[in-house]
Order: sequence, then C-alpha cells, then structure tokens
Amino acid sequence: MKGPRTAVAIALLLAAIAAAGCGLGPGSEVGGVELTVTRDYGAVPVLHRQVGDVTEADTVMRVLERNADVQTSYGGNFVQSIDGLEGGGAGADDWFFYVNGLWSPIGAAEYGLEGDEAIWWDYRDWAVGERVAAAVGSWPQPFRDGYEGARHSTAVVCFESGEACGQVRERLREAGADLAGGESSGAIRVLVGTWARLRGDADAESVDKGVRTSGVFAEFDRAGTAFRGLDEKGVPGRRFGVNAGLIAATRHELDPPTWFVTGTAPAGVRAAAEHLDADSLRDHYALALEGDRETPLPLR
Repeated sequence: MKGPRTAVAIALLLAAIAAAGCGLGPGSEVGGVELTVTRDYGAVPVLHRQVGDVTEADTVMRVLERNADVQTSYGGNFVQSIDGLEGGGAGADDWFFYVNGLWSPIGAAEYGLEGDEAIWWDYRDWAVGERVAAAVGSWPQPFRDGYEGARHSTAVVCFESGEACGQVRERLREAGADLAGGESSGAIRVLVGTWARLRGDADAESVDKGVRTSGVFAEFDRAGTAFRGLDEKGVPGRRFGVNAGLIAATRHELDPPTWFVTGTAPAGVRAAAEHLDADSLRDHYALALEGDRETPLPLR
C-alpha cells in the first residue's frame, strides 16, 4: 500500500505531466520518440523503432498502439498483451514500461509526451516486488533530456581520485548532460568509486538492503571486494571478484534517480566508466563487468 507521501507525489506528477502537454495546441507536433519492446528483463528484443510525428496529444499508450498489436484492460488504461504476449498480473509475468529509464507511477494512457523520450516496454516477472524503479538501458537518458516533463542537471559525486571520475564526466558531457558544479536539489546523482568507499551513501545503502529495496540485482560482500549477480527472482548466482565493475541505478519514490559507476577495486570502477555508452547498456537493467566480459543483470 502506498503511503500519503507517495500518493501526493504521484498526484503532483500527474498534474505536471498533464500541464506539460497543454501548451502547444491540439495536434501540435513535438518531434519523435524511441520505442523499444523487450521481454525477460531486456534479454529478448521484440521491437525497436524510431517513431516520428508525435504530437502533444499523444501518450505512451497511443504510440505503442500505433506500432504494435496491443490489447488493453481496465478501460484501456493498462496493457494486457503486446503482439500476443499476454500479461498474467501480480505473481506472474506482466508488462512494465519505462520512460527515459524510469518506471512510471502513472498509467501509459495518462503519460503525455514532449518528444525525444525513450519509451521501453518490458515483459517480466514480479518476483522481487511490484517494480524496479530505474534502469540503465535507455542511455543517454535520463541525462540528455531529463524525465517526467523536466530537464535535470547531473551531479557527479567522486568518492576517490583517479581517472574514472574524469571519464564519467566526459561521457556525460558527450551524452548531453548538464553537469552541476556540486550536488543540488533535483539533480540526478552519479556516484563514482569502489563500493567499499561509496556504500555509506544513503542511496548506496539501499543496495545493501537488497534488491526488493533498491531494484539493483547485485549483492556485495561485507568488505565490498566482491559481489554476486542475482537472477530475476533475487537468487544469488555468479560471483564477480577482483577488479569487477558495476553500472546500476536506483530511485526512491519520486526522488531523482541515482546511478552507480562502481566496482570491487579501482580497475573495476575504470571498466565501468569505459562502458557508459549505448552499445554496452542498451536494454539492460544493470551491467556487471569482469575483464572483457559484459554480463547483464539480472542473471539469466
């Protein structure tokens, strides 16, 4: 059950998104969007398309319906099936959608578009909870164009000196991020450093509380010198040890998201920084790195 704070925040978000779509006049074009449909936490691609001629009257649902065979339920507010792949509701696989890498707290039929969004539908199970709030697979979003109708600055928080932080900043600049001089209210946070150094941060602490809290499919050991990838049900699997890296994201309610560019040692952090690109991150919830090997998380 959602608490009063969450309910009020969702109501405010809905009002903001509705207001954002009202200033261009009926049918005014806002540009295009990127539409991605996958299954099994992004492991199986179903559809990927650049959709043009999006108008201010369009919603996430309308764009999907124009580009796929969609069956809806609850008066057209929820997706029941896409191209014949049918959701089963709580406790079974179902359809979830993300805009610019963030799970939406409102329905697809209510989510208005402003252009340039990355819309990602994924068919997956509910085993680790109702939602995973943030994913890295829509890079360069949300850094380039923000989220939920507003552009946000990005604050890079360095937990140790070294080349990794400089590389992260450069990748973000190339992606179109507006880098803040320091941490500021409303900024997207990017934490850079070994897990042993950054795990005291409040957002990092959520990862140590488990995937049901953070939505991150990784479990670090007490020293931060190794971590295990988790499968879609939250069961620990493969161990990533010396010099392993991790790129992941989390979000608490409607706070700005936080990204982690981290690792078990400085070499792992550098490897993570080097993989901040669309080719490495596309359609992944998180990405583990060990040597030249990229492993999407959750484990399959």
